[in-house]
Amino acid sequence: MLHIPVWRQVTVFLTVVVGLLLAMPNAFYTRVEQSNDARAIIAGGVSDDALAAQAAQWPSFLPSGLVNLGLDLRGGAHLLAEVQVADVYAARMEAMWPEVRDVLAAERETLGFVTREEGGPQDALRMRITNAEALPRALELVRGLGRPIVSLTGIGGTDLDVRAENGVIIVTLSAEERQATDSRTVQQSLEIIRRRIDEVGTREPTIQRQGEDRILVQVPGVGSAQEVKDIIGTTAQLTFNPVVGRTSDPAASPGSGNILVPSLDEAGVFYILERNPVVTGEELVDAQPAADQNGRPAVNFRFNPSGARKFGDYTAENIGAPFAIVLDNEVISAPTIQSHIPGGSGIITGRFTVEESTNLAVLLRAGALPAELVFLEERTVGPELGQDSIDAGKRAALIGMAAVVLFIVAAYGLFGVFASVALGINIALIFGALSLIGGTLTLPGIAGIVLTIGMAVDANVLVFERIREELRHAKNPARAIELGYEKAFSAIVDANITTFITATVLFMVGAGPVRGFAITLGIGILTSVFTALYVTRSIVTVWFNWRRPKTIVV
Repeated sequence: MLHIPVWRQVTVFLTVVVGLLLAMPNAFYTRVEQSNDARAIIAGGVSDDALAAQAAQWPSFLPSGLVNLGLDLRGGAHLLAEVQVADVYAARMEAMWPEVRDVLAAERETLGFVTREEGGPQDALRMRITNAEALPRALELVRGLGRPIVSLTGIGGTDLDVRAENGVIIVTLSAEERQATDSRTVQQSLEIIRRRIDEVGTREPTIQRQGEDRILVQVPGVGSAQEVKDIIGTTAQLTFNPVVGRTSDPAASPGSGNILVPSLDEAGVFYILERNPVVTGEELVDAQPAADQNGRPAVNFRFNPSGARKFGDYTAENIGAPFAIVLDNEVISAPTIQSHIPGGSGIITGRFTVEESTNLAVLLRAGALPAELVFLEERTVGPELGQDSIDAGKRAALIGMAAVVLFIVAAYGLFGVFASVALGINIALIFGALSLIGGTLTLPGIAGIVLTIGMAVDANVLVFERIREELRHAKNPARAIELGYEKAFSAIVDANITTFITATVLFMVGAGPVRGFAITLGIGILTSVFTALYVTRSIVTVWFNWRRPKTIVV
């Protein structure tokens, strides 16, 4: 008799059943996909008989997660864009001129008149005062406008570099601020692109940063790269609206002249807002993570002169009242006005972490792309090519699996059949795991699965050879099987750990197709070890205890 704890047998059985259930929707891909799409539309408030029939194509009590098909399998658009981060420097300097002019004009008796000098680099603000002897005082005043640089790594340095050359005051962004601005600009562009593409309901787009100033956009299922470029070019709608009230009733009547807007972070909460905004995102110049007077994370924002005047008048008349920051018809924040906010600059405080304040600043700046995007690469992958890749991948997987099964059965007989059954379960578990995590399958990912098929029997070969060796030492069949699994365990684990480390490194340092290969390879290693050490052993144990053979042939 072979003895395996009941709890282990039950755990193995349940794991296999769950894995098969999770993988099952992929065998009915089109039907499940249509059903999921219909249910998503119905959940959004739109319903009719056709949608209901489409949603009923797949039972709601069964898992409905699918392995997402990558661009090379589904077809779609691939774009690589470069963010022109230098554009932001000029915009920042242009926005600072009113503030610099006002602070210098306040001491006109000492400094004299202030005039801005044209020409020179666009990322520098150049000005001259009539009283050259007061230049050190002017530099001191302008440097006082600098703000500490706030990032996830902490606070340090100032955002302005102020110097004098031949009697001319030159203001530029400091090197540290340029680096921080570049990072924020790319992150902001990334956020805007993601919001624009997610808004149109595309399936599993890949939007990620590449290098210092480039963004990779891959959108499966669209007809051309130009469609994606048009989507990205859409301007986000940002407004600052007075708050009338809050409600949890999505069907509540907001009243004449008001609108009902959902909260982004508070589920089930809706704000009743005045329809006409105080200011719009077109008048927002900048928003940066900062710290309040108590050192807690906050967000600074600044409007242009027109927005500053309107916002200053509104805050003076509405101290203690909340106002809502609305982005794409969602309230992302509703702070309370603590005091009159003149000059167009303000601070949003709350129970923020540094990361949350940074993200809020990104959202506030997400009204429009902060800098021009130059598309360095764009291509469209047709669905026919994707289907050809899927068909070729299927053929490769079936041929590889058939060759492995023939070999293992020819070499180990009945035990080879057990290993082949485990191999089929292994493939199903890979798809079940990918469906569970929402993984994306690419052509290199299919290569990873095909490679896993070949590797999957390695562990079984080690076990079966150990069993043969124990049988040669006159061990009885039950003892030979037990020792075979026990003595092969360490070799199997060691061999697969090294490959898993390789897959992990590929995932961490790779991008796109390399990551797809690493994910399927890593999952395949885990499922291969599980099926070889536990599933195959459970099958062998059930067979042995049922047939009670006096001898076995391995």
